[in-house]
Amino acid sequence: MRVLITGHNGYIGSVMAPFFQQAGHDVVGLDNFLFSECLHGPEPAGVDSLRRDLRDVVPEDLNGFDAVVHLAALSNDPLGNLEPQHTYDINHAASVRLAKAAKVAGVTRFLYSSSCSIYGASDTDSVLDETAPMTPVTPYAESKVLVEADLRDLADDAFSPVYMRNATAYGWSPRLRCDIVLNDLIAVAMLTGRVLVLSDGTPWRPMVHIEDISRAFLAALEAPKEAVHDQALNVGAASENYQVLEIAQTVADTVPGSQIVVTSETGPDPRSYRVDFSKIGQRLPAFKTEWDLRRGAQQLHEHYERHGMPEEQYRNLYKRLPWITRLLNEGRLDPTLRWRDEPKAA
Repeated sequence: MRVLITGHNGYIGSVMAPFFQQAGHDVVGLDNFLFSECLHGPEPAGVDSLRRDLRDVVPEDLNGFDAVVHLAALSNDPLGNLEPQHTYDINHAASVRLAKAAKVAGVTRFLYSSSCSIYGASDTDSVLDETAPMTPVTPYAESKVLVEADLRDLADDAFSPVYMRNATAYGWSPRLRCDIVLNDLIAVAMLTGRVLVLSDGTPWRPMVHIEDISRAFLAALEAPKEAVHDQALNVGAASENYQVLEIAQTVADTVPGSQIVVTSETGPDPRSYRVDFSKIGQRLPAFKTEWDLRRGAQQLHEHYERHGMPEEQYRNLYKRLPWITRLLNEGRLDPTLRWRDEPKAA
């Protein structure tokens, strides 16, 4: 198929785009290259791309594509809290605009990167399937709920949206992020010798490697329409539900000489949820996860050692909020997070 991947230059997209190419698909990326300078290790092989702000996409940009994989978003909670309206403008309004443009252009399949964070604060005795109530607690998660609802209204015989509710992502990418739990804990342990747990360690998190997210999206792309049309799918594996303290112990076992320090300074985290992943196995029998948390921690540790993890880069390059703040302070972005100058492309 000819596939457009939005956000192909980001954390997940930099892994997913070549993954799809290796599977034989004709891949084009669409990105504003906001994070092109957040490079860890060598520059990855590029794909043909359109330089676009998501808010500016028109149907003509999407002519000739069989599918759109929509990853692009302001993608973490602290960044969403910086100016919540930006999160709604980009993550919600621009995502729906993209889907409408895709439908007009004749794109038949639209894979939307949603999130298990939509389950938010939940009864930790329950394991949540795709019918569970959505109780988002951040602008980021709220935007995901809103987009799913609007995409359902667009679904018809000619346009098949699929809502891929990813578990908490981890794993090494050439466009690294250190503001997600496992990636961050490994970096801090290597820099300080401490596995720092700011909550009380009890919240539950479902975890999934970004290569397994790529496998899930590929399986959804290639599946028969009747298996995925207008369906929500939790992306992950039942064995990969962990409490934060278990994640911390895995990090301590991975980084030599590190010790767990539970500060509890942020108190109980309301974002706690265990997730049921049986539906994706039923709908997409071709999908199987290949990573577990321990192997992922080892991968991160090896890449951090190989490519380095200087503290300044950890704090200001590999975390989304400090990076965006820097671009704003330098005048490279305007207050609406649009480029004032020409960004460095991959």
